[in-house]
Amino acid sequence: MTRKKFLKRLLQLSAVGALPFLYSWQIEPFWVEFVERKLPIKNLSEELEGKILMQISDLHVGNRFDWNFLIESFEKAQDYNPDFVVYTGDYVNHGTEEDHKNLEKVMEKAVYGKLGTFGILGNHDYGKNWKDLGSSEEIYQILENNGITMLKNEQTESHGLNIIGFDDLWSPNFDPMKVMKDHDPEKANLVLCHNPDVCDKDVWNGYQGWILSGHTHGGQCRIPGVITPILPVENRKYVSGEIDLQDGRMLYINRALGHSYQVRFMVRPEITVFKLERDEKV
Repeated sequence: MTRKKFLKRLLQLSAVGALPFLYSWQIEPFWVEFVERKLPIKNLSEELEGKILMQISDLHVGNRFDWNFLIESFEKAQDYNPDFVVYTGDYVNHGTEEDHKNLEKVMEKAVYGKLGTFGILGNHDYGKNWKDLGSSEEIYQILENNGITMLKNEQTESHGLNIIGFDDLWSPNFDPMKVMKDHDPEKANLVLCHNPDVCDKDVWNGYQGWILSGHTHGGQCRIPGVITPILPVENRKYVSGEIDLQDGRMLYINRALGHSYQVRFMVRPEITVFKLERDEKV
């Protein structure tokens, strides 16, 4: 092979090799997927059957990516005209004052449910080492001021749907038994829990129903069935999507709308659009 041909082939191979990098950096992180699926809930009233519940998780407002992407995604989400919207934690990346100010700008364009909008906190909302209570309170207030009902080991009923919200597993305020000790199994219940590892803790008091989580980002980069190298959970089965916990509980893990870092490969950012239906199973 001549030197000229060698250099030409080297450039060709370099260009081909650069494509996955450019895709995972500049395309997939901003290619949001609206995942539509059914959500069967026990004791759901006929009035709520067919209503739309939207889950948005892990915004990670900060300096790691252009957060205007979040606002653009919110604008697209409005087309679904949701009845309920739930935000499942990690609104910021570091919990700095700059993050808080930018979060205010993002949440001015937030998606709301016609019947109710609810949220819980995630570990990143607690700032450095997940222990900054000042950051968490600031974020809590920003969200409340923007019309989101925040739940910290609490429950609230909205139009017959009972929303139970846990504070984050890694935070100083994690205390799910505060609400689960007296949950009513006769209600149409739905649990919001940022970190899916909580599913393996002894805090459920016989609960049967759906749990909506985030936290994992689906790994952000993975080859399905082969490898998910970065997964911030103890239970490596908790990656993304629907998981049957085999005890009457069903888990759904949202892949996150934002990113810890601006890179995704085969794990598109997600907003989940659930259609509520009555679960007639005994």
